[in-house]
Amino acid sequence: MKLSFHRSVGAVALTGALALTLAACGSDDPTGTASSASGEQTEATSTLSGELNGAGASSQEKAMDAWRAAFQSTNPDVTVNYDPVGSGGGRTQFLEGGVLFAGSDSALNEDEIAQSATVCTTQAIDLPVYVSPIAVVFNLDGVSELNLTPATIAGIFNGTITTWDAAEIKADNPDATLPSLAITPVHRSDDSGTTKNFTDYLAKASGGAWTYEADGVWPIEGGESAQGTSGVIQTVQGGQGTITYADNSAAGTLGKVSIAVGEDFVAPSEEGAAAAVDASPRDDTRAANDIVIKVDRETTEAGAYPLILVSYAVACLQYGTQEDADLVKGFLSYVTSAEGQSAAEDAAGSAPISDTLRTDVQAAIDAITAG
Repeated sequence: MKLSFHRSVGAVALTGALALTLAACGSDDPTGTASSASGEQTEATSTLSGELNGAGASSQEKAMDAWRAAFQSTNPDVTVNYDPVGSGGGRTQFLEGGVLFAGSDSALNEDEIAQSATVCTTQAIDLPVYVSPIAVVFNLDGVSELNLTPATIAGIFNGTITTWDAAEIKADNPDATLPSLAITPVHRSDDSGTTKNFTDYLAKASGGAWTYEADGVWPIEGGESAQGTSGVIQTVQGGQGTITYADNSAAGTLGKVSIAVGEDFVAPSEEGAAAAVDASPRDDTRAANDIVIKVDRETTEAGAYPLILVSYAVACLQYGTQEDADLVKGFLSYVTSAEGQSAAEDAAGSAPISDTLRTDVQAAIDAITAG
């Protein structure tokens, strides 16, 4: 017998059972909106109540704060909690039954899909809800922007390019004043979806300069490291000659790298991220309702910025109770909506998902049931 979704004692403790008042055993309008005869949306009293707990990608933190605030304002009897512990930690908590959904900058792999059957009555699904550039950011007095090829970025992070006045950096930045200062790369110390996307980009776009496979765990021993997006940003802010990779929303006033795409150098932007997603296919080996983007890291599409993360909401396709299913469906429907995507764009500078992708993601959310 497959186990229903349960709470486990872990990093996120669920306090109390979820209470839900519904007109029937299910609700076709879980967020409390109703359509008038003219087709316009009108506010109605929310039927949702209870506590919805999630954990995962720190890249989603700013967007998640905006999503939580807006959703709770229209569903005042719901509390949404999110622990930005990192993608790996979020997936672990979800697969152990500690949270009802996870945020992850990489989709579940085959083993994780199989493991999800122990907490979902069928399996988990991946829903792309957050698209953002990964910025390569640095702290170098007098320098606010640089052009770097993927091979040069790979050389900096694998330790073969060690000073800021290296010939490879000078070649694409002839007008920059570059000091003879040691480069200090900073990587994530935790299992990170941002790291997996960054190393995937280096592996595919650097022309062999990066010899490691994509991985959420940094593949090179030693070096400077820090936990989470905020950790690597703070480390770079605190030292001259430092460089790291992080969600673009966290870059602040640090210098940014424009990466080589075809014959051009492209700075991180939401428009560039959206163009890269549009230029990328989906993974057609996935089960129905499991939507995964196969990012084309080598695209030469004009204006595309392929160093991106497509971050997912990981949820059960079938929950053990209707209460859990309706809470997850209500919240993720808001996250996916045009309003929710606009809120993330304002809060985090993310790229809203396209109308076509939104339609498919919403259909997958609608397919979530209780067993």
